[in-house]
Amino acid sequence: MLIAILIYFAILLIVARLTGKGSNDAFFRAGRKSPWMLVAFGMIGASISGVTFIGVPGWVMTTDMTYIQMCLGFIVGYVIVAFVLLPLYYKLGLTSIYTYLQHRLGNTSYKTGAWFFIISKLMGAAAKFYVVVQILQVCVADQYGIPYAVTAIITLLFIWIYTRRSGIRTLVWTDVLQTFILLTALVIILIQVCAKLDFSFADAWTAIWNNPHAKMFEFSDWTSKQQFWKQFLSGIFVVIVMTGLDQDMMQKNLTCKNLRAAQKDMCSYGVMFVPVNLLFLALGILLLLLYSQIGMEIPEKGDALLANIVLSGTLGQTAMICFGIGVVASAFSSADSSMTALTTSFCIDILQKEYDERLRKRVHLLVMIAFLICTLAFNAIGSGSVMDLIYTLVSYTYGPLLGLFAFSIFTKWQLNNKWVPFVAIASPILCYVIDYATLQLTGYKFGYEILMFNGLLTFIGLWAIRCGKSYPSPTQKI
Repeated sequence: MLIAILIYFAILLIVARLTGKGSNDAFFRAGRKSPWMLVAFGMIGASISGVTFIGVPGWVMTTDMTYIQMCLGFIVGYVIVAFVLLPLYYKLGLTSIYTYLQHRLGNTSYKTGAWFFIISKLMGAAAKFYVVVQILQVCVADQYGIPYAVTAIITLLFIWIYTRRSGIRTLVWTDVLQTFILLTALVIILIQVCAKLDFSFADAWTAIWNNPHAKMFEFSDWTSKQQFWKQFLSGIFVVIVMTGLDQDMMQKNLTCKNLRAAQKDMCSYGVMFVPVNLLFLALGILLLLLYSQIGMEIPEKGDALLANIVLSGTLGQTAMICFGIGVVASAFSSADSSMTALTTSFCIDILQKEYDERLRKRVHLLVMIAFLICTLAFNAIGSGSVMDLIYTLVSYTYGPLLGLFAFSIFTKWQLNNKWVPFVAIASPILCYVIDYATLQLTGYKFGYEILMFNGLLTFIGLWAIRCGKSYPSPTQKI
């Protein structure tokens, strides 16, 4: 497996060399010349992190296939991003999407939005990276006595090396390669599982369809987190905030030649989420059947469902190599774009020095170091509840971004800017208090809908600090 990973990295370096031009325009915007079909295909891999690759098959253990309800909401969310947010970004010719807040609400609101993105993205991306490095540690590093810290450093150095020169220009092409490898690994593992079960394609389809875990829709139980409308509406808003309001996800879309191309890109890969996640969930059901057939103990945590059986050697060496490469591809595709987006946002939004190439390279190195520190901290503390806490905090930090952008787009008011940071900080805190109190008083636990509630509270807070000045048009450039 180590040889396969090294070959894969060598291919990435070749792609980076062929696409590499060290200017800031290449790093931030790729010259606005990216073919939309390549961006669309590559974004599938960029959106599927290593945690998704490992974890989604295991979700069938507790939530059946109801995640599809959320994926259907994703499609609507991508359409909204394509036809509401992208026109704003292209109209203003933005490199960082948070510059829109500066145009619309002023510098303090702009900085607040950028800082919320930087903190949440750093925590979330580093947490995902930590989980994947753990898998690499088990698959490869432990065999050679390499400590976790060294594994994390080497992996981050690999990513830093192939992104440091051309950033987003390189990522558009490496994402295509990584998406292809990730999907190929998924299909090969599916084939290997079916072979172990002695299933043809028709047998596998029948077994999945008749399995109790094949339930996709929940309409009756309104207290369930898996209730259809909760999942569907949450899926819409998750895409709006974690794609449309996320510099990491939008930066590649803004490298397309024009708005029309970017919209085609957005809608295309949005639709692809349903079949791709169906494959992941189908794999989860087949894995449960295989565990039962071979008498292997089903892990308590769903995240271990795929990893345990692959690493046990049950599916053979080919599946193990595909699993390792798939995890590396998803990890690289997620971490490299996060590092590039964080570098872009910090240079443009915080330092406001877009054209200083030497500074950009220094910031990129500092982002890598920050990634490493967070990853090592997660390893020192351990996963479990800490991982749940980190993802909860990350989801909370997107609420203020949702409120800021909603207020900017759907009202014509200006804000008393000195109060904006206080509103943005108070909203997620208040959400947490309300969630806790609701659980204690009624037994109801907020799920993904806390994001919408968080955004609503931020919007109400911003409305309370609005000024009497009217803004001429939410899309007009100042």
